[in-house]
Amino acid sequence: MTWILEHWFVLILFAIYSAILVNHAVAGKKRTHNATDYYVGGRTMGGVAIGISFFATYSSTNSFVGFSGQAYTYGTPWLLLAPAVVIFCFIAWRWVAPRLREFTAATGSITLPDFIGIRFGSDAARMLAAVIILLASFLYMTAIFKGIGNLLSIFLDIPYAVAIVVVLVIVVAYTAVGGFISVVRTDVLQGAVMVVAAVVLFVGTTRAAGGIGSFTDVAREPGGASLFSWNGAMPFPVLLGIIVAGTLKFVVEPRQLSRFYALEDRTAVRRGMWVATLTFLVVYALLVPIGIYAHNIIPGHLADTDLVVPTLISGGAVFSSPVGAFLLVAMVAAAMSSLDSVLLVMASTCERDVVSLLRPPSSERSIVRATRFYVALFALVTAFIALDPPGQIVTLTAFSGSLYAACFFPAIVLGLHWSRGDGRAVITSYVVGMGVLLLWNYLPYSSALHRVFPALLLSTLSFVAVALFVEPIRSEAVKKLFD
Repeated sequence: MTWILEHWFVLILFAIYSAILVNHAVAGKKRTHNATDYYVGGRTMGGVAIGISFFATYSSTNSFVGFSGQAYTYGTPWLLLAPAVVIFCFIAWRWVAPRLREFTAATGSITLPDFIGIRFGSDAARMLAAVIILLASFLYMTAIFKGIGNLLSIFLDIPYAVAIVVVLVIVVAYTAVGGFISVVRTDVLQGAVMVVAAVVLFVGTTRAAGGIGSFTDVAREPGGASLFSWNGAMPFPVLLGIIVAGTLKFVVEPRQLSRFYALEDRTAVRRGMWVATLTFLVVYALLVPIGIYAHNIIPGHLADTDLVVPTLISGGAVFSSPVGAFLLVAMVAAAMSSLDSVLLVMASTCERDVVSLLRPPSSERSIVRATRFYVALFALVTAFIALDPPGQIVTLTAFSGSLYAACFFPAIVLGLHWSRGDGRAVITSYVVGMGVLLLWNYLPYSSALHRVFPALLLSTLSFVAVALFVEPIRSEAVKKLFD
């Protein structure tokens, strides 16, 4: 009873938020009649909704907890994350979205692996892409669960494991029932909440730190000068690689690209581009410096940067209890907006690009039913892994981003803009990219450069080398793309 009295306000906010999610799930279920509706909303979505969804899908607790807190140890070089997010978002919408949307609509493709399979005429490349997506998604979802578990555990004074179970139940319920339509409707709400939360978090933190100008005061603290050095936390090329790995995902990550599949037409593409890019510009300019200001607020030193933001919003020292409760719910919303999208991508990829290739489905209804089962299964497995996560949020996020970049950049970017290449070129790029990622840290002087750069370069070169020596795919689908 005492616990309820202490946390009554945040519990009311959670109840309201959960009721809205249930409503979205019901609405999504009513509008879902086949697999295309369940996976990509029937390709009838407007640019504003998808633009906000694109932002919300990326901006999970990885952003509000991981990215915001990381400047606590990485210092001012980490501020480059904000322009990187804006640049790669614009690139994805300007040069990937239009062609991917039109090609997938013309060929009936509704997942990234089946785009690769159709474009390069290879079921092997398609199935291997599905395996890579499942592996990378488990890592990414573990990071999200860790972030939201830390938040709920600290703020509500509940065990970390209980927090993980709460998130698991909520996200599975509305994602499995409502599918893509429910996810986008929820993302629009969550995106609006996250914009407000970013403003509140920045204003409250800077005020508690002594004002926006207190930023430079950190340099006068013991060890503070290193936070204002390009190579203070690590060699700058390594830090730059972490930033690139975390932002290149706009161009190659299935959960982001799935938004392009759902767009109604080219007008929706243009609107979505500006909505997403401007939202990222505002929000990340506010979030990224939080970790540096935290040095003027949090006494002592935090060993885990994932605890910076949870520490700021709990305890009442920086934010009042109602404001802290709102920020907590906003960050839960941030986590949900990414978890639901990743879960849907994993489930649809498993059903459409692995199971259905091995055993053709009997009906559209059976596809949707099986996909709902995989949503629950993958969420349960990831929640179990998150009970003892294998790394920090930014570390897990950067590796999953590196994996997507090294394996999928040639197949997506070159596949959309260059007519050459087949399944052999794609599979070669997978193998080379993944091999470099796994072996790079064992090579001499590897600590001077982040592994995403050599992996991306060698993966792309290997694709080009094989593509130049094999006949290009002559299928009608590919002819449509390049005509």
